[in-house]
Amino acid sequence: MERDMKRFDISLVSESFDYRENARRKIPNQYIDFSQELQTRSATSNECLFAAFLSNVEPLKVADALADPDWFIAMQEEINQFVRLKVWRLVPRPEGKSIIDTKWIFKNKKDEDNIVVRNKARLVAKGYRQQEGIDYNETFAPVARIEAIRMFLAYAAHKDFTVYQMDVKTTFLNGVLKEEVYVSQPEGFVDQDHPDHVYILDKALYGLKQAPRAWYDSLSQFLVESGYSKGKIDNTLFIKREGEHIMLVQIYVYDIIFGSTCPNFCDTFSKLMMTRYEMSMMGELNFFLGLQVKQLSAGIFINQAKYIKDILKKYNLENAKIMKTPMSPSCALDSDPDGKAVDVTTYRGMIGSLMYLNASRPDIMFSTCLCARYQSKPKESHLKAVKRIFRYLKGTVNLGLWYPKGSGYELTGDTDADHGGCKLDRKSTTGHIQFLGDKLVSWASKKQNCVSLSTAEAEYVAAASCCSQIIWMRTQLRDYGFKFDKIPIYCDSKSAIAISCNPVQHTKTKHIDIRYHFIKDHVEKGTIELYFVNTEFQLADLFTKALDEKRFNFLITKLGMRTLKT
Repeated sequence: MERDMKRFDISLVSESFDYRENARRKIPNQYIDFSQELQTRSATSNECLFAAFLSNVEPLKVADALADPDWFIAMQEEINQFVRLKVWRLVPRPEGKSIIDTKWIFKNKKDEDNIVVRNKARLVAKGYRQQEGIDYNETFAPVARIEAIRMFLAYAAHKDFTVYQMDVKTTFLNGVLKEEVYVSQPEGFVDQDHPDHVYILDKALYGLKQAPRAWYDSLSQFLVESGYSKGKIDNTLFIKREGEHIMLVQIYVYDIIFGSTCPNFCDTFSKLMMTRYEMSMMGELNFFLGLQVKQLSAGIFINQAKYIKDILKKYNLENAKIMKTPMSPSCALDSDPDGKAVDVTTYRGMIGSLMYLNASRPDIMFSTCLCARYQSKPKESHLKAVKRIFRYLKGTVNLGLWYPKGSGYELTGDTDADHGGCKLDRKSTTGHIQFLGDKLVSWASKKQNCVSLSTAEAEYVAAASCCSQIIWMRTQLRDYGFKFDKIPIYCDSKSAIAISCNPVQHTKTKHIDIRYHFIKDHVEKGTIELYFVNTEFQLADLFTKALDEKRFNFLITKLGMRTLKT
């Protein structure tokens, strides 16, 4: 095949577009016999055979990619998409207009077994060179919160329906631009007859600041025109109702999950999307935003086992000794001014890895947030505490959240506080959780912004924070068809409950910031109701302090965390 790319030829792109498929069909006989022998095994065997025709090396330079047949084809496939979707037009270089440069990004796509399944070459714009008001105006695009994803999965378990996933190929190339944007010709694909020409973009390009917004506008307009309505609070949630059935679609940039109480609605939605966009990865939801989702007959299981194994390997802790809890109850972290300093980049990287893991592991929330307070000047004592969390994870790789199917969907909350728990400034720690039935969907552990003068005040501030999250969830759940009032919040402080129910301020509470008093308004309106619970059964206790093994295991079991038996 001709490799000279000094001149960009459309026919060459079209011809080479099928090169990879033709190459895959030309498999030596010995490989064909081998694959037939293993046809009853897992599909991974076929993928290994498939990967024999893919490059395992990611090129560092464009010249290297052009010299490699596999990457050359991947680049041509990308350019072919631009031509077919009418992303740009070649025009003479305009005077007085800024021209944004482009660059190639080369990435091997791998599956869960770390096998290369695709060589992906992506052409992106150097968006950091854009100027506000010239190359772009509005850039904001709504993104689903992780709590919203868990609420979606909890609802699917409650209604006992299957959740599916899909993503849109070349997502941002479908977003129509409102601004006049020019980009340079890509390296290796410069038109020899017009080397000084540039491309004017009709649609968005990866790397542009306004690309996510343009894509969201295009997709949301299409769905609304197709009979779907946006969520009142979460604009990434789209709903369609017909009689007693409901269809839900949750968008996270180009990843889409959807499900319905009527299976036919899912088929209709899939066909609808394929009429407008090129879709891929369509099937039951199993991996989304780093979450591994297993949909079983008895319920939905969420964990991040693969990610845990990856970070243990990254920080050389695969053979570390296993710990039973993420933090010792006797651990009292402080700034440790006389301690030996450790590498800041490594420490922050470890904290960042753990924070990402909090999406499915509430059991490490408190210990991670406590260690995160010392990122500016980490010492050996802080690194030791972080490594203990990793050692705990090594023994609980398969631990995750369990959402049983057909269970309830009542909204409840638990709130707790540790008075003066921070050794640096004596501020208290807030911990609160929210359930939908027996399914944990939201949790938080955070140092309070103010110094509390008493335990009652710290509990009151924590209750206000829990109330704020409850109100957001209550509004969000209206889109699902639920209207909750008298939502119970369980607190282990009678004094904090009394303050919340007392409409009159007195000398002991008048100094509390006014933003925390809004809980009184919701108590008076009947939106929420505060109930006393003994500390022994306070589930939010896990998010305010380090606990012993017996207490720790009791609480994570009550939170609905399980180890899936494989």
